[in-house]
Amino acid sequence: MKTLQVSISDMEYGMFGIPDERLNFTDFIDIVSRQLMRQNLNKSVALAERYGLSTMTMEEITNEVKAVRQYAKTHS
Repeated sequence: MKTLQVSISDMEYGMFGIPDERLNFTDFIDIVSRQLMRQNLNKSVALAERYGLSTMTMEEITNEVKAVRQYAKTHS
């Protein structure tokens, strides 16, 4: 087994909610992945609000997705 040493700031340590100074690689990847997903979700919400998509109903969203899929099928 190999050992990898990573240095992060105290702020990042707290932001990522790292439970211990020694983690196995899988746990580290899970923690980083969750944080990245959270950041991407926040960006998506901000973009949805910016372009007026945040007020769409689920039915409107479903219809938009169907229309895009149909367009892709007929123009591929």
